[in-house]
Amino acid sequence: MELALQALNGGESSSVNVSEEVFGVEFKQTLVHQVVTAYQAAGRSGTKAQKSRSQVRGSTAKPWRQKGTGRARAGCVRSPLWRSGGVTFAASPRDYTQKLNKKMYRGALRSIFSELIRQERLVVVDGLSVSEPKTKALLAQLKAFEGSSLLLVVDALEENMMLAARNLVKIAAVDAVSVDPVNLLWADKVLVTPAAMKQLEEKLG
Repeated sequence: MELALQALNGGESSSVNVSEEVFGVEFKQTLVHQVVTAYQAAGRSGTKAQKSRSQVRGSTAKPWRQKGTGRARAGCVRSPLWRSGGVTFAASPRDYTQKLNKKMYRGALRSIFSELIRQERLVVVDGLSVSEPKTKALLAQLKAFEGSSLLLVVDALEENMMLAARNLVKIAAVDAVSVDPVNLLWADKVLVTPAAMKQLEEKLG
């Protein structure tokens, strides 16, 4: 399978060969929806943890005898009625993680990449790098895609690139290993370097 290689610096465009088995599969909407839902669910932190009377630190000894003191009876300093005691019906963290095996995750990414290519939203570019951590320098390279939300996928995310892109709302930069389905679907255009395409091909093959 051959994809056009676009030159960002105004040079001549060429082409790059990629695997048909990875970047030419049918779009499986149900699988993609399941993977995206599971990915987002895994990012949820759950309820803030509280401690019940059995989890609070403190003595289990009876503070004073049951009768004869004139004070209300008490059985434990960890009682919810006491200051620094436990919480009645304490909230416990909920785990929102959904079971998802690696085969399904890789299949969903293959499906998304293939659909991006069919919709002409994936662009292979000859290079994405900045010599200094300047947002202005990065925007100058991406002038042809002005106004679009962009996901920049490189083989290795350098510090200059990360610093140049972090203040931009519509631009995100990741390495090929860290690509996730949510970012891929969010972007209007996905710019990938040839080296990153090879890494993705090995990862998803």
